[in-house]
Amino acid sequence: MVLDVIPLPDAQLQFDPHWLGPLEADALLDGLHRDVPWETHRIRIFGREVDSPRLSCWIGDPDARYRYSGTLFEPHPWPDALVPVRERLERTLDVAFNSVLANLYRDGTDAMGWHSDAEPELGPAPVIASISLGATRRFALKHRDDPARKLTLELPHGSLLVMSGATQRHYRHALPRTTRPIGPRINLTFRRIVTPSR
Repeated sequence: MVLDVIPLPDAQLQFDPHWLGPLEADALLDGLHRDVPWETHRIRIFGREVDSPRLSCWIGDPDARYRYSGTLFEPHPWPDALVPVRERLERTLDVAFNSVLANLYRDGTDAMGWHSDAEPELGPAPVIASISLGATRRFALKHRDDPARKLTLELPHGSLLVMSGATQRHYRHALPRTTRPIGPRINLTFRRIVTPSR
């Protein structure tokens, strides 16, 4: 399968708005909503620990420990529903993913602030494979050094966005809040932990 390339300077982006078929995406959304042990992660912002504005779960192989925003996360085991998705992604992208961060955005007030997935555990040029399920949300990228270089994408149910190469080094990304009435969304960002945290 060949993904569409999205041109953006200093980045490598690939996108398929229909990577999962509607029925497959519906079943995955329902299964994860029901079976994942969702929790509120504590994150550090401007030196303060606060509740993140979404529910999350760090999932992965036993040694895929991950330190994010000052907190060390031990992985939960892979749910059965994610095993075939992981295998298909690995075949598509030729990357051995050993972890995934699952985020549940309950409505439009849940969001993700500006950040890069650039933790040392991910290596210098990580491949981040992002699957969106549920409500379509707006995803924004902004260049660290040149604010004129930016991009906004609508990520629909069943879509796959792949960020690789130097994307995390040069860009930050966010999922902004919206005042529109909107249903829940689950986002899965598959990663490979190169050097597990201790």
